[in-house]
Amino acid sequence: MTKPACPMCEMTDVLDHADRWECLTCGHEWERETATAEARVVKDAHGTILADGDSVTLIKDLKLKGGSQVLKGGTKAKGIRLVDGDHEISCKIDGSAIGLKACFVKKA
Repeated sequence: MTKPACPMCEMTDVLDHADRWECLTCGHEWERETATAEARVVKDAHGTILADGDSVTLIKDLKLKGGSQVLKGGTKAKGIRLVDGDHEISCKIDGSAIGLKACFVKKA
């Protein structure tokens, strides 16, 4: 989860307490519930917004880490899930669970 900006000074240097946020710059404190959490928007390689359950197609060949397997461009993944982290998309391709970056797919 990304830290919110301070509502008083709009700086992003904030401390994460169990029930509140505290700005290191101005000292302002506010409750976690009132912190504005922006909805994460994930876009494919062409700028189309993706959502859970969408189908995507790989736009180029991708070599998988830890092996010699290559996912060919044009391979389709159905029923994707958007997740937080380095790889925004979690899906199954050919029965294997794969994490993909959104910049390598287009909405099908």
